[in-house]
Amino acid sequence: MIGISAALEVARWTVWEAEANLSPRSYSAALSGAGAQALVLPADDAIARAPEQALDLLDGLLVAGGGDISPTLYGEPEREETTGVRPGRDSFELALTRAALERDLPILGICRGMEMLNVARGGTLVQEIETKEAHLRNPGEFTSHEVELEPGSLAARAAGVERVAVRSHHHQGIGELGDGLAITGRSVGDGLAEAIEDPGLAFALGVLWHAEEESPSAVIEALAEAARRAAGVAA
Repeated sequence: MIGISAALEVARWTVWEAEANLSPRSYSAALSGAGAQALVLPADDAIARAPEQALDLLDGLLVAGGGDISPTLYGEPEREETTGVRPGRDSFELALTRAALERDLPILGICRGMEMLNVARGGTLVQEIETKEAHLRNPGEFTSHEVELEPGSLAARAAGVERVAVRSHHHQGIGELGDGLAITGRSVGDGLAEAIEDPGLAFALGVLWHAEEESPSAVIEALAEAARRAAGVAA
């Protein structure tokens, strides 16, 4: 059972328009394809206050992509380029991520989720990268480029290769690296950090690309396998 953190957005369906917990189906479909069950977690203040109860239900956690993280979480003023900030989602995911890392629960951060992993460990973000066009040309469309992964790293083992073509949609990146984390993947061309991990934990990985858009997704399959090991379940 792998939890997916839901976005907090205004959504429209039939005659209704209201704030909703939103999770693109690509995440749960990728987990299902990897042999795992997905449990979508709402951006809830109660979970933010006591994340351990939610984590007790899970064998792994996937922190999903979405809008920008509030720079107040890493001690910087908000620039005009930072958009889509949802404080309720920020506090919810920050608490979940920290608690998952503390108990060494298998965790995968995708895009915003990788950035949250860094912020949870005291790191910072670059609110607008200089090479934005290489990673986000048009809103709502994925950009393709290649990433080189550190030989022997968790990122390389999860991807199954040391150079991988990825789908990208982001305008921010890693600033100061969080405590205990290592950069194990960089974008070919501009050297932007594309994968971070904690070598001291069983499976704590963040990738800046949208692994859920791959079919099949080797990285999500690796998360599912780590969750099975943590739960003592045979593949």
